[in-house]
Amino acid sequence: MSNEVRVPQLPESVADATLLDWHKSVGDFVNQGENLVDLETDKVVLELPAPISGTLKEIVIESGETVEGDALVAYIEAGEAPAAEAKATDAQTDKGDADKGDAGKADKAEPAAVETKSAPNTSGQSIASPAAKKMMAETGVTAVAGTGHSGRITKQDVLSTLAHGAAPMRAEERVPMTRLRKRIAERLLESQQTSALLTTFNEINMKPVMDIRSQYKDAFEKRHDTRLGFMSFFVKAATEALKEFPAVNAAIDGDDIVYHNYFDIGIAVSSPRGLVVPILRDTDRMSFADIEAQIREYGGKAKNGSLTIEEMTGGTFSITNGGVFGSMMSTPIVNPPQSAILGMHNIVERAVVENGEIVIRPMMYVALTYDHRIIDGRESVSFLVHLKNMLEDPARLLLDV
Repeated sequence: MSNEVRVPQLPESVADATLLDWHKSVGDFVNQGENLVDLETDKVVLELPAPISGTLKEIVIESGETVEGDALVAYIEAGEAPAAEAKATDAQTDKGDADKGDAGKADKAEPAAVETKSAPNTSGQSIASPAAKKMMAETGVTAVAGTGHSGRITKQDVLSTLAHGAAPMRAEERVPMTRLRKRIAERLLESQQTSALLTTFNEINMKPVMDIRSQYKDAFEKRHDTRLGFMSFFVKAATEALKEFPAVNAAIDGDDIVYHNYFDIGIAVSSPRGLVVPILRDTDRMSFADIEAQIREYGGKAKNGSLTIEEMTGGTFSITNGGVFGSMMSTPIVNPPQSAILGMHNIVERAVVENGEIVIRPMMYVALTYDHRIIDGRESVSFLVHLKNMLEDPARLLLDV
């Protein structure tokens, strides 16, 4: 009996999705819950698991096509694993049991046979996915090692080949934008065209924060099982500054100003697919350890593409740290419908004047880009001054003064 494989219902904020490379081919046996194909939305990549165990009988929609929620994409014929595959599984199980039994005889046993994997298939376009074929034709790349199922060449394989210096037959390279990259482009252009953006700057002496980190980082990590970074200080300081200047935490909705009485701060994170901004919820209720642990979790999810739509939806304010890439100064772009974004930069030892004397201090430039339609210059400048004061005297973050 054939069973339908359908796209799950997508969230209201996501209109459709693109089918990336299929992980299985027609005729392959699949286990229930095994990922069949990735679905790329303008926010995240989702997995489409097999609803039942059986043989993949038909692929209705090929890689690269756009689908909506509940779209039929494949059929699976319910059934048990083929005999050959079952025997292979049993043999592997028996081998594992035998290995366990002989563990104590390792010093007398013959050298174990080394299991080897066959090299990735490089036979060319005949086993490439439709999306990979299209990209190979456009770029002129022919020698691509396939890492997909049964040596199938995926679009990512082509991108990897190009990234590692494969010489295309033509001088140009044309690569389709991912849905995420297109969405980023749309939102940034929207922000520039619909907002009155302005940026103000200040600088922060990071020595007090660095001294606290140096003194307590080992104890902090031992107690909370997470590193003490700079971001938790900035999140807590920004939260306090947002309390003092609520317009920076507000948004424009038509002819109204919506003041948020909560603090959901987006943290810009670099991922292989582009910049993503997962949200820290209710930062006024989070401890330093909570913030650091959540950011570490988001960073891992961004790298492996497992961030959910819910984790990147919403947010009343954002922080981006160009300093990790060496940026000295920049003007970040507001993420609509938010009204402001804070930019952190690299820390550089510079000569500054303190109490009439020239001293060397680790200084960081910070930038606040804001929508001038809702935030006045006085508020934006005062916001950064308040942030600066909190970070140059971190005890204020603990004493709430």
